[in-house]
Amino acid sequence: MDSTILYAFLLTLFAGLATGIGSMIAFFAKRTNTAFLSVSLGFSGGVMIYVSFIEIFPKALDELVGAHGEQAGTLYTVLAFFGGMLLIALIDKFIPSPENPHEVKFVETMQNDPSSQELATTATESVPLNQATKQRLHKMGLFMALAITIHNFPEGLATFISALDDPAVGLAIAIAIALHNIPEGIAVSVPIYYATGSRKKALKLSFLSGLAEPLGAVVGFLLLMPFLSDTVFGLLFAAVGGIMVFISLDELLPAAREYGRAHHAVYGMVAGMMVMAASLILLM
Repeated sequence: MDSTILYAFLLTLFAGLATGIGSMIAFFAKRTNTAFLSVSLGFSGGVMIYVSFIEIFPKALDELVGAHGEQAGTLYTVLAFFGGMLLIALIDKFIPSPENPHEVKFVETMQNDPSSQELATTATESVPLNQATKQRLHKMGLFMALAITIHNFPEGLATFISALDDPAVGLAIAIAIALHNIPEGIAVSVPIYYATGSRKKALKLSFLSGLAEPLGAVVGFLLLMPFLSDTVFGLLFAAVGGIMVFISLDELLPAAREYGRAHHAVYGMVAGMMVMAASLILLM
């Protein structure tokens, strides 16, 4: 059990630190690779949707039906599933759209703020910014980092709980979440870089915001593990399924299409489902 817990923690750390990849893309790419982002976000959505309905929801149902009978168990599973959706929906509701990390972000538009012509067109150019612009960009980056921290907390819990039950499923979810964390790194690092002129500070804040993933796992471990009965596990698992389905349908797939590569998004989604299906079959 100890090695399984350590493995689950490491997966959440891996998923969270992927925000740093987005930071590096923002600094070294002059244009957004829309094809890559569309496919990767679609892939993430496909993995999450497939595993939620094929693996997570049925396992939660089995646990709760076994503990409470068919009718009550089914009711508890459904309520927990939609409760997970409600949780992530409320998080989105109270985060203003400009700071929502799942809104579509482009390197070009982040580097060229529409209200100011003072920003550089690439991360390698140096153009003086006035103090007001720097303060506004710094505030934007901080709010973005806070929003990502809030979003990543339940995602970390989802990865952790999934990995405890099935290491292979946990790995697939961690990879999916890591891919969708890449655009979030862009959203944090670019405004901080232009506000401070420091790549080091931008990378640091981006990485720190991603650490909310393992923080969610730590909190889940400390608060929930002592009470982890069949009922608690079933409720958590069903809620995790709801969280991932909501993120996929409300954020990942729409964002993938808005990058201008609608077919790439669909191809990525189908590929994610196929990879998840194949991994589950091979590990049966």
